[in-house]
Order: sequence, then C-alpha cells, then structure tokens
Amino acid sequence: MSQLICTGLSGIPLVEPGDDIAALIAGGLDAGGIVPQDGDILVIAQKIVSKAQGRYVDLATVTPGPEAIALGHKVLRDPHLVEMILAESNAVVKSAPNLLVVEHRLGLVMANAGIDQSNITHEHDLDRVLLLPLDPDGAAAQLRQSLAALTGVHMGVIIADSFGRPFRLGVTGVAIGAAGVPALVDMVGQPDLFGRALQVTELAIGDELAAMASLVMGQAAEGCPVAHVRGYRSDAPERPASALVRPREMDRFR
Repeated sequence: MSQLICTGLSGIPLVEPGDDIAALIAGGLDAGGIVPQDGDILVIAQKIVSKAQGRYVDLATVTPGPEAIALGHKVLRDPHLVEMILAESNAVVKSAPNLLVVEHRLGLVMANAGIDQSNITHEHDLDRVLLLPLDPDGAAAQLRQSLAALTGVHMGVIIADSFGRPFRLGVTGVAIGAAGVPALVDMVGQPDLFGRALQVTELAIGDELAAMASLVMGQAAEGCPVAHVRGYRSDAPERPASALVRPREMDRFR
C-alpha cells in the first residue's frame, strides 16, 4: 500500500533578511524528532524564502506612472501597489474592479504578481509589501545543497505559493520552485488499466505535493512555513517547477 506522511515543522522562528533558512529547517527537523532520509521532500512557503532574500518594498518609496495610476483607478487599488505589480510582470492578463491578474516575470499567471502584505511585519509604520523570491528554482537548488551539507542526506525541495485557478473557487498550494523532485511527470505513451496508451496525461507532481503540504502549513496565523513529506517515490527524471508553466503558444485561455 502506498503511503505519504506529511508533517508540519513547528518552531521555525520568524525569518528576517539574511537568515539561513536551511539551518532553521534543520533545527526544525531536529526539534520535531524527524531524522531525514534520502528521498524525503521539504515543502517551504515562498514567503520565508522572500523574507530571507529581503524582498521587501516600502510602497512610500514607489512613484506610480501614468499606466499604474489609470489601472489603479480601474481595479480600485493603490497606484503605488499597482506600479510594483507592473514592475514584476510581463503583461496584464485580466483587470476589473478588485481584480488584477498578470503574467509574472517568471511566466506564472497569477493575481497581483504574487505581491502580498499578509504575514509580514510592518515596522515603523512602513506600508511594506513582499515580492516573490528571485529565481525560485535556483533558490530551491541552493537550499537542497545546503540541507545536504547540514544533514548528510539528499532531500527534494519545493517552494510553494497559494494560487487561485480558472473556473474554481478558493486557493491551493502550487510549486513555484523545485529541486530534486520530478515537478512534472510525462505519462504519454504509458498504458492505462486496460492497456490503452495515454495520449496527453502529464502529472503536476510539484503542485500536488505543494497542495498536500498546504493542508498542514495553513494560510493564516498557523506559523508553520515548512512541511516534511515522506513516502513519495518516482523513477521520473527530476524537473524544476518552471517546467509546470504552460508555454504561451499552448495557452488556450488567453
């Protein structure tokens, strides 16, 4: 019988710019009595990666341009915030009152370019926002390497965020960065239960693991930014989370 065990790591302190996340996670594993094994997977909230990278912006320092002012009026958002959303984006996909969906510079189609004000400190009354991490796949690879040096084992790493989806209500965890895992698995040509070759099936393993982990990590004040997953095994080749981004020429919704 297949079995996946997902455990949230409690006791991870609030992350500040420059913090060593790998060391914090290694401490969390030890505090939770988890002895890491090769093949384990760590799912890490993108927010703590962004915090460690110092991806804060004080909106008071942002000067909105004409496009941000006009778009802010349309979507009922602060033009300073809209300016930052545009700066982090390749294109606006959909805009309407209280809605701004963009193509992020990483290719991710998402609301507000992933810029967030929740679960961050607002020191000295600064109107701060937090941007997505720089190079999430690269950050995942660096964390994996650092964790291997600290623990002596090779674990997969997924950096997860919460996304809405077309035609579905609510948000779910998705992988925006990954290393040491097959974030996307191509099943085309493999037989189904009755021997018929699959024609188009691809498995978003990175997203499925991120969604499972989000159930124990939470979305609000739970204070659990890391989950440890044990039991997932695959012979598929490792692929980064960027492999999950649908190429524009294959996009049927824009």
